[in-house]
Amino acid sequence: MNASSSAARLYTPDILGLAIELARYPITQQQTLSAEARSRSCGSTLSIGIELREDEAIGSVGLRVSACAIGQASAAIFARDAIGRTLGDLEREAAGIENWLSGKSAPPAWPDLHLLDQARSYPARHEAILLPWKAAISALSKAVLSR
Repeated sequence: MNASSSAARLYTPDILGLAIELARYPITQQQTLSAEARSRSCGSTLSIGIELREDEAIGSVGLRVSACAIGQASAAIFARDAIGRTLGDLEREAAGIENWLSGKSAPPAWPDLHLLDQARSYPARHEAILLPWKAAISALSKAVLSR
């Protein structure tokens, strides 16, 4: 398989469409919790802003992403369903995604995660896929520590 057909299989119209969705999730002043995550394997970075609800679940999320289309798509998939999630929820989902990426389990129930299925064959993209969960966990952990 040549590089262009491999890229075409990985960067599908669905993946590229998800990358465009990130404009819906700007970081705002109300999102007082923040964190950054960086992929050691590819250099992708993600900054997150989170507004926390009274029940300690995510009320709103904003993202700034500098990543390949897979990392951007993962961030959009995360943002679509992050509202209402707690630190415990995100820790469980991140562990499930890691197991799925490594082939140890089926994908977790996070909506639309199946759109990233082709990227499982590209280990260099795995850290980029996990960036939004890692950044959100870091941000929410700060809130827990500050109590």
